[in-house]
Amino acid sequence: QVHLVESGGGLVQPGGSLRLSCAVSGLAFSNYAMNWHRQAPGKRRELVAAITRVGDSSIYADSVKGRFTISRDNTENKVFMQMSSLKPADTAVYFCRAVNGQDTYWGQRTQVTVSS
Repeated sequence: QVHLVESGGGLVQPGGSLRLSCAVSGLAFSNYAMNWHRQAPGKRRELVAAITRVGDSSIYADSVKGRFTISRDNTENKVFMQMSSLKPADTAVYFCRAVNGQDTYWGQRTQVTVSS
């Protein structure tokens, strides 16, 4: 059974930082590209960042470029997202996602709230 479990969310002040983690089990982790998505209240889910299977390339939404960094550890079957200079607009539920062609799995979610 496949499990993706996010952690690291929480409440942070504007300008602060958080590090999200996603622990993956039940699949061949290194065969999957990994994404982070988010969904703010009343808005569509959006792709925030993605990283290749071996971690040699990544892409970011324009809204987070220069502030967020995605990384992965294929020995621990985890993907991370370091988030810095957080803004209230970053408030959302964040999901990790494993992707291999048509085969995809989603995590449960973790809430990130940026507020003073």
